Amino acid sequence: MTTISNSKEAMVQARTRMEKAVEDFRKELASVRTGRANVTLLDHVRVDYHGTSMPVNQLGSLSGPEPMSIVISPWDPAAVPLIDKAIRTSDLGLNPTNDGKVVRVPIPPLTEDRRKDIVKHLHKVLENHRTAVRNIRRDIKEAVDKLEKEKKISQDEQKRTLDELEKLTHSETKKIEELSAVKEKELLEVK
Repeated sequence: MTTISNSKEAMVQARTRMEKAVEDFRKELASVRTGRANVTLLDHVRVDYHGTSMPVNQLGSLSGPEPMSIVISPWDPAAVPLIDKAIRTSDLGLNPTNDGKVVRVPIPPLTEDRRKDIVKHLHKVLENHRTAVRNIRRDIKEAVDKLEKEKKISQDEQKRTLDELEKLTHSETKKIEELSAVKEKELLEVK
């Protein structure tokens, strides 16, 4: 953590770090499988291509032509079996097929039990990110208190900064909770 020399720097750092936590949560949600095809589902799948581990989206174009399937059109036809194998061995539980030119990934509907398991996982991820935001608040509060103790800022400025920090914390936590609620609704929706 960089040193903070005034209350303005403290708030800039708090805002930046909390926004990163929200963005990280957004990325984490994108990789959570729902019953609908979404190309971001394959973002974490890596393919061993010519001795280099590469993400699938760098080996071809991904599209979701139908709500229940993803189609990968590799730029190099030799990558088709490698992509197929990488998706099969991933922890996504998907079973792709290929015709030598493209890889088709059907997205099976989720069972009720699987939906509930995913929601439980979603709640754990949500709590981890809430905790991250609270930890950022704690770090910045300690830095502001230290500034006041060292007489670098006044008590009034300390109080104003801590009030602003509290509002920012509530705002960022609310964003995370809203994102989670939307994803949970999408997960529990049966098509």
